[in-house]
Amino acid sequence: MVPSISDILRETVLGPGPKPIKPTAIHPLDGLSVAEVERACEIAKNNRPDQHIWIKLCTLREPPKALLAPYLEAERRGEEPTRPPREVDILFFILETRDLVEVIVDLDAEREVKSFVVKTHHAPLDRVELNEAKAAMLESPEFAQVVKELAIPAEIIVPQGWPYGADDAVDHPRRIFYILYTRDPKTNHPDSNHYAFPLPVTISWDIWGKKVTSVDWCYTGGEKDSFVKGTGPKQNPTAGCQPGEILPELRTNKVRDDLKPLHVTQPEGVSFKVTGQLLEWQKWRFRLGFNYREGPVLHDVTYDGRPIFYRISLSEMHVPYADPRPLLNMRQVFDFGDVGLGRSANSLENGCDCLGVMHYMDTAEVDPSGNGRLVKNVVCIHEQDNGLLWKHTNAPTGRAAVTRQRLLVLQTIITVGNYDYIFAWHFDQAGAIHLESRATGILSTGPIDLGKKSIYGTVVSPGVLGTSHQHFINIRIDPSIDGHKNTVVQEDVVRLPYSEENSSGIGFAVESTPITKSGFADADPLNGRSFKIINPNVINPISMTPVSYKLVPHPSQLRLAHPDALITSRAPFTQHHIWVTKYADDEVFCAGQYTNQSYGKAGGVKEWTERGDNVENEDLVLWHTFGLTHVPRVEDFPVMPVETHTITLKPCNFFTENPAIDVPLSNQSFNKSTTVDTGSVEANPCCAGNGL
Repeated sequence: MVPSISDILRETVLGPGPKPIKPTAIHPLDGLSVAEVERACEIAKNNRPDQHIWIKLCTLREPPKALLAPYLEAERRGEEPTRPPREVDILFFILETRDLVEVIVDLDAEREVKSFVVKTHHAPLDRVELNEAKAAMLESPEFAQVVKELAIPAEIIVPQGWPYGADDAVDHPRRIFYILYTRDPKTNHPDSNHYAFPLPVTISWDIWGKKVTSVDWCYTGGEKDSFVKGTGPKQNPTAGCQPGEILPELRTNKVRDDLKPLHVTQPEGVSFKVTGQLLEWQKWRFRLGFNYREGPVLHDVTYDGRPIFYRISLSEMHVPYADPRPLLNMRQVFDFGDVGLGRSANSLENGCDCLGVMHYMDTAEVDPSGNGRLVKNVVCIHEQDNGLLWKHTNAPTGRAAVTRQRLLVLQTIITVGNYDYIFAWHFDQAGAIHLESRATGILSTGPIDLGKKSIYGTVVSPGVLGTSHQHFINIRIDPSIDGHKNTVVQEDVVRLPYSEENSSGIGFAVESTPITKSGFADADPLNGRSFKIINPNVINPISMTPVSYKLVPHPSQLRLAHPDALITSRAPFTQHHIWVTKYADDEVFCAGQYTNQSYGKAGGVKEWTERGDNVENEDLVLWHTFGLTHVPRVEDFPVMPVETHTITLKPCNFFTENPAIDVPLSNQSFNKSTTVDTGSVEANPCCAGNGL
């Protein structure tokens, strides 16, 4: 059972404690074990015998690149280098003083090596904190008064807690706010979709003070009276709403019964190899990390022995909403910084989340008392057919050569409040890496008077407004294209002017602009803009150009909030698609280390670019912001079909030919496809005249 704050205050902090442990991890990038989590926290607690601490996070502190990069290079050469010190980052509150403290623990030396108080920032939220605050709020006299004014039973009300955004540049006390909903009043089923019954009231809560700070009744008007209060009924305000259930047993219509099974089998087993957290597949070799904030992290990515990326991760996801009316305008969450991608990860299940032959990865997390817990199946790893990889039919002979494409897929699914997100890294056989992101779940809804429409969203059910919003995802790419000295080059494909040489007017060419100082750039699909990460020190003998990997940026709409709005200063990474910075060990999160209740002073990628560092032929980091502007549809309710976006990092003059040329040609004896009318496995070859 997870302890409450009061439990922690009651417990005796300093006791005999566990015996020192010898770290069992064999690699500096291996995730912390449960034993390591507990030992690191015990060291921090034992150094503070007269204080009670509430642990917010405990995570592996990756070695600095100056130590780790030579280690990885030596490892790839088959050597056995000395492992760098195994360090752990711990963040905690001292409950007596409410100080937020960050410490670094060296597990090898069994001691703290650094400790400091974090000023003017708030720690991310955790489940225990949220659950305890909700329980206290539901017992408050203010909530009782709200229930009385609504004239509905308290037991059907469902509060959804949100990180409190920011509406001014002031460091407010640590707080959250609740949007209130009800379950279907006719059933009060625990799995009823409460987003179909939004109540016109929010409640703000002071976490440390354990008190309600405000009760705010919502604006519920439409296009003509959107900023007028009291346009809808206070008593029984959801009387005109309809159930919007998503579970089959709660719906009145039956599920489809004409879908036949589709089984994915691999009779000879999988083609990938997993050794600890090292993955090898089809010339790919990399390490898969996992932490509370970024979730899956790709380390030391190589193809056929050549280094390509030192580290790739998801840096942040930010979801601001369009309704400016208080207090729903506080919906401006940083899903990774306020909560955590890894901390929100589902435990995946065969046949439901993951289809095929699976290998799963687990992770260790910490509770407020410093107890470790193993979370199972946070990543599923499997192979997936992806259609054709390449094909050509020789017209004179009719001979076809065709190869099917297989992907290695690393998938994580997270749930953050009403939304669910699927993040999948795809490695293909032609040397490319793809990040596929899918948004699903349930819209964040608000109340609207029956019969009215709103400019701030779409009415998706009677009395239910699906608010328009934006999703911004930032990916952090730390390249090592045949080495760590790289340059980012912006390439546009431009029309050539008429000239003696281009007298027909059909000419166009590539215009290359190297990014030499830290800064930003934007997508431009009208000019076919892409960004190449080149190694100017390694020349491809065929193209006679530097070897490179290319990012074609997703040309999504950027931030729609006003440039002078506070929310813009909280998330400046949403102002441009591309950012380039010089590498620094501690610059990992594009919106800054601490996003919860930030008010424009959290740092981040915009601040780092303002240094004007040289990034030409340097150790650099490329950051890409992409996402979607979501104007809800009725079809997005009661649950949203996945909205999919993909970005790709692909080789560009990195190899001397198509790296997938050696993938075997497809044939029926290998694939064993059948025909619908007979159900038999045809013996004929699937490629005309290939004799296979």
